[in-house]
Amino acid sequence: MADWHTARGYWLEEAGPARSAPPLETDRTADVLIVGGGFTGLWTAWQIKRIEPATRVVLCEAGACGDGPSGRNGGFANGMWFSLPTLRDRFGDQRALAVARAAQASVDEIGGFCREQGVDAWYGQDGYMQVSTAPAFDGAWEAAAAACAELGEPGACRRLTAAEVRQRCESPVFRAGALYPRAATVQPARLVHGLAERVRGRGVEVFEHTPVRHVGRRGGVVVGVTANGEVRARRAVIAAGGAELGQPVMRRRLTLTSSHMVITEPVPDVLEEIGWTGRECITDSRAMIHYFRTTPDGRIAFGWGGGRIVRGHRTGGRAEVDPGITEQVQHHLIRIFPALRGRRVEHAWGGPIDVSPTHLPMILELDAGIWAGFGYTGHGVGPSHMVGRSLASLALDVGDDASRLAIVSPPPHHVPPEPFRFVGGSLIRRALVAKETAHEQGRAPSRLSRALAAIPARIGIHIGR
Repeated sequence: MADWHTARGYWLEEAGPARSAPPLETDRTADVLIVGGGFTGLWTAWQIKRIEPATRVVLCEAGACGDGPSGRNGGFANGMWFSLPTLRDRFGDQRALAVARAAQASVDEIGGFCREQGVDAWYGQDGYMQVSTAPAFDGAWEAAAAACAELGEPGACRRLTAAEVRQRCESPVFRAGALYPRAATVQPARLVHGLAERVRGRGVEVFEHTPVRHVGRRGGVVVGVTANGEVRARRAVIAAGGAELGQPVMRRRLTLTSSHMVITEPVPDVLEEIGWTGRECITDSRAMIHYFRTTPDGRIAFGWGGGRIVRGHRTGGRAEVDPGITEQVQHHLIRIFPALRGRRVEHAWGGPIDVSPTHLPMILELDAGIWAGFGYTGHGVGPSHMVGRSLASLALDVGDDASRLAIVSPPPHHVPPEPFRFVGGSLIRRALVAKETAHEQGRAPSRLSRALAAIPARIGIHIGR
């Protein structure tokens, strides 16, 4: 296998090594135990210390902080305006609007954090453009644009003509689109490393290479059990992403799948040729989404959310390194940007995605005083800040607006149990890929692929944004 295809990915390599933290070797007491050192856990710790600085916080990370999906994603810091129709359907107009506004505030606040804390995470609030790549995808943004206008946020999603799309980025497959102007991009590994360092500077005790085997209540307190000691706390926050599937209570709440990325050599000449100089991040409008953005040195980072379904919570390494999927990603890259033919792809990587049945993040109380945040479905860079703010309020029992958002303890929505989740999910994934490929090639999808692709909606599972 080529040495440019790794489990860690380009962002983590570019960011360089972060200052390590020791493993937990003795028992600890705390006010709040946080399990997970990605964006959700770290933002929770940051917000707890902001609200009540004297709070004793212990954070345990199974590996190194940020080395999981938080340091390997596409770096799109979006709000949730494209999810507003789904939010309305589930929670009603006002509660949906409160979540979308909170998510947008988080995108803005991430930029503020980078400026105030001196974190060079390449933050740029240059907007997100959603495009159509086939007639079947035309107008995929209409429900979001209409919902934004009807709920008093008409500027949050702006329709673009085909000519306006081409002005921002030229591709032979792009048609019309929509712009979400307040979205941003970051270098995710730089952001998560900077956040981890600032959290430790606020007095949070961080322990790396410390898997927490069990979290539960014992003797009136929450106890987190590790290999070398226990953490006893008043409250706990579980922020472990797809690893949360290892807990029985979570097995009907999530599906684990994978997304894979490649990044080119610097190609500033190509960016000039196609007019993509505004730093917008872009996706197509498929359910098996393609997503792409540029870097300050003129590279194109290009990903596909069409990776394989994971059985249970153990990825077996294929969520990170999958040569077959990576080959497809490179094919998609050239199809969308033919000017890249003959240019080098310098790195490829992948990672797991925790997919909720509603495609919305959620917060659940697993037991008294034990909260979990999860289900970002590939859109976690921005909303993880919002979820961390809510988890901080819940852990501190503040009782503010953040603790009452509609994503906190939402009505239950379940996925099928194993093995039906893996077998059925794999068949549906294959059908969606076949159906959407047919649309892009100007063919009619087969009857079977259409039928299988329609199953999620029939059983109440949302596919797409």
